[in-house]
Amino acid sequence: MHGSRKVIYAALAGNGLIAITKFIAAAITGSSAMFSEAIHSVVDTGNQGLMLYGMKRARKPADARHPFGYSMELYFWTFVVAILIFSLGAGLSIYEGVSKLSHPEQMQKPIVNYFVLGFAIMFEGAAWWVAFHEFRKTKGGLSYFKAVQRSKDPTVFTVLFEDSAAMLGLMAAFVGIGLAQITGNPIFDAIASIIIGVILACTAAVLSYESKGLLIGEAARPKVIGSIRRLANSHEGIISINELLTMHFGPQDILLCLSVDFVDGISASEVEATISDMEADIKSAHPEITRVFIEAQSWRGHDDNLRAKYPARP
Repeated sequence: MHGSRKVIYAALAGNGLIAITKFIAAAITGSSAMFSEAIHSVVDTGNQGLMLYGMKRARKPADARHPFGYSMELYFWTFVVAILIFSLGAGLSIYEGVSKLSHPEQMQKPIVNYFVLGFAIMFEGAAWWVAFHEFRKTKGGLSYFKAVQRSKDPTVFTVLFEDSAAMLGLMAAFVGIGLAQITGNPIFDAIASIIIGVILACTAAVLSYESKGLLIGEAARPKVIGSIRRLANSHEGIISINELLTMHFGPQDILLCLSVDFVDGISASEVEATISDMEADIKSAHPEITRVFIEAQSWRGHDDNLRAKYPARP
């Protein structure tokens, strides 16, 4: 998680400074697109603060009320971030653009906008590169799309998405302000504000979709599941693995439930020893698996229970 915090701190510092600068520029020039960009930076700064808070809460130890710990708080606060991007970032930007379309105003001192946008692109570009570099290290051989889909650590890809949206928004603002100055028509500035809002809305939609999957419980990666199955089957006295269930409570917090069919006639002490060895081997190979529950059950008994629970199952 150290890399995740580095990404967030870099984005937090950059967005905080950029937000102040953009508000000053918006006040001087009256640019709708610049005001939307300032809102965007404020929302991003708040979002990074929420993610840091979520990471802190996720480290709380388990207690009687939450026996599985607080790791999923990270997923909850990521979902809150998506809501804030949509409601505040996208909503206010679109509102500002529509308002200026209805009551267009000429910009004053547009050169100020170009200076601010230039510096913002440099700051945001640096933050984006840190997030991209960190994400590239974690994705392995997966494509970027697959890596986002399978990632269990939302902090890195959330900041990457936010910074990507920020770069697109800055480009939209640059073009809109430029066209407004060249043509003398402030409508282009207002349209740029609406485009920034649409970019934020799309970003929020993707983040909320990915966060939803993590919140309702996602399984470990297929590679991890295959490794667990091989480790379990390698122990003597095991006939088959009836069922193998995993669920991420956090990026490095996986729950594992196994239903195992043991050889008939094996003693209770041998079953206990095998289960202990199996758990030790699995946790040694995969430290992210923090809890293991192993059930000794015959294949037929397990199948009968499934048929009783799901009558339509073939």
